[in-house]
Amino acid sequence: MKPISKADANLALSFIFLLMITLLGLNIFYVLETQTPGHALAGAYPISEQLAPFFAGMDQQQVHFWHEFNWWFHILLIFVFANILPYSKHFHVFMSVPNVFVSKIGPLGKVDNMESITMEVKLMMDPNAAFSENAEAPPKFGVSDAEDVNWVNYMNALSCTECGRCTAVCPANITGKLLSPRKIMMDVRARMKEKGPGLMKEGAAFNDNKSLLGSYITEEELWACTMCNACAQECPVNINQPAIILDMRRYLVLEKSAAPAGLNTAFTNIENNGAPWQFSQQDRMNWAEDLFVNKGD
Repeated sequence: MKPISKADANLALSFIFLLMITLLGLNIFYVLETQTPGHALAGAYPISEQLAPFFAGMDQQQVHFWHEFNWWFHILLIFVFANILPYSKHFHVFMSVPNVFVSKIGPLGKVDNMESITMEVKLMMDPNAAFSENAEAPPKFGVSDAEDVNWVNYMNALSCTECGRCTAVCPANITGKLLSPRKIMMDVRARMKEKGPGLMKEGAAFNDNKSLLGSYITEEELWACTMCNACAQECPVNINQPAIILDMRRYLVLEKSAAPAGLNTAFTNIENNGAPWQFSQQDRMNWAEDLFVNKGD
């Protein structure tokens, strides 16, 4: 957690505290006003009615002033807080409910194929399709910066409450790895807030010499993920943290060829031998040559 995140949380808690205090003051002085002839109490205020006697010594002008003061202060705090929320982590107050409606309803462990890769495979199977009018080369594989993130994953980032449940159950984090699913979502949101204004002004050509992958999130964090989906299972607002991790891994592999050595070995074997193991296809059944099989059984 960065200092700005803690300051953001403290600011929101301060606003909520003041809202509750002014609401309580509003009700207390309303109860006192209704004790004068010609006024009737509408509604039930059990706590305010218990606290009202402590202010019973005030005259009617003072009671009316403090009632108006708390009313206006409460309303102004609501308007100010509502304008601050979109720029803070507490925007999840508005985004959590719609995020649940767009959350993944299939098995969490299911990995969707990339449409661009599927198209490449189809072109390999039918080379003539490569010369069709609809055949277009994909601009990029995977995610390297904020503008590459799809709208669902960005909504996930805006919905993050920073409760830390995902990080608490992450097996990589528990065993001392650098990965924190909460940090991943916070970084996506922070990067979009940083780069978004520039993209709005200058378009896709905007470049601030930073990127989500590298400047915010390291390769070590991404490859520490086991894709167990414990974080997604635990999230109270159905955020799918492994989805954005997988997309950034895809960028590293498909665009940068920057996979770990163990994976590169497996990729090479698949390319050469059609399997992850370093054996040719002709030698696959060598292990069974000395086996005795009783055909009569």
